[in-house]
Amino acid sequence: MPVRVFSPARRQLVLGGMALAALPAVAQAPAFPSKPIRLVVPYAAGGGADGNARLLAQPMSTLLGQPIVVENRPGASGIIAATAVLQAPADGYTVLFDTFPYAVNAVLRKLPFDPVKDLVPVSQAINMPNILVVPSSAPYKTFKEFIDYARANPGKLSYASYGAGGSAHLAAEMLKRDAGIDWLHVPYKGGAPAITDLLAGQVSAYFANPVSGLSYVQSGRLRALATTGTKRMEALPDVPTVMESGFKNFEVVEWNGFFVPAATPPAVIDRLSGAVRDATHQPETRRRLLSMGIEPVGNTPKEFGAFLQSQIARWAALVKTNGITVD
Repeated sequence: MPVRVFSPARRQLVLGGMALAALPAVAQAPAFPSKPIRLVVPYAAGGGADGNARLLAQPMSTLLGQPIVVENRPGASGIIAATAVLQAPADGYTVLFDTFPYAVNAVLRKLPFDPVKDLVPVSQAINMPNILVVPSSAPYKTFKEFIDYARANPGKLSYASYGAGGSAHLAAEMLKRDAGIDWLHVPYKGGAPAITDLLAGQVSAYFANPVSGLSYVQSGRLRALATTGTKRMEALPDVPTVMESGFKNFEVVEWNGFFVPAATPPAVIDRLSGAVRDATHQPETRRRLLSMGIEPVGNTPKEFGAFLQSQIARWAALVKTNGITVD
């Protein structure tokens, strides 16, 4: 059978036709996102993390042009939700919205996955400094008076938490270490029962997050002695930070952030990260967050990753120093 030999010009025409034939397949590849996104929250509906996720999902959905469906998968300190995300395709359509315990779990618990390698950060959405609150009838009116009282009465004061390893627990343990005070840990199954007993005087103090504690401070039922951020809370401008009260490295923030499986394409991660950034900086979203004592962040994957590493290192040191366990 004779071999057909094309001239250079004819060869270019043939190759050009083949290239054109391939173009429609490339053009038909849908841009991300082309369908609804599932946002998995490790906590029950109606809680602080759930409310924050839904608040942010609204502007993000508009920016991305697709619905964002919040799915609550509570239990096992976030492990159930994280596992569900890792079992989904790494395509950006299943996203984890996790909180403060994510970094603590890496230190305190044996996990069925590696929180640093198996999941990658997309963006830290918000920060929530805790508020050290006491009953309005307490004898101490300022943070200094509280510390002086605690030092003079070792073992007499108690502090509430919503469980071992949470920010309320670790903030109190950090204060125990840094201020040299001795007080009793009283864990509860959630923030609501902790505040109920605090109001009744059954416990002495509580590092409440703004979502659960701010309204009680504003109504006068609880007294705020200090906040745990690097700057004063806009919703409580007259309440000093623990840092400005003499404890220069004291910072505890409950954060919320977005994660995806490590194999997710970088372009998809960047698209999601940009949506978080733009959503948190929309004037109305920013106003709503600040009014609740929440600081908008919306940073890059690299910035969020560096923050997570610093958090893991911070809590690892405290766990070792104070002998903290989750039992």
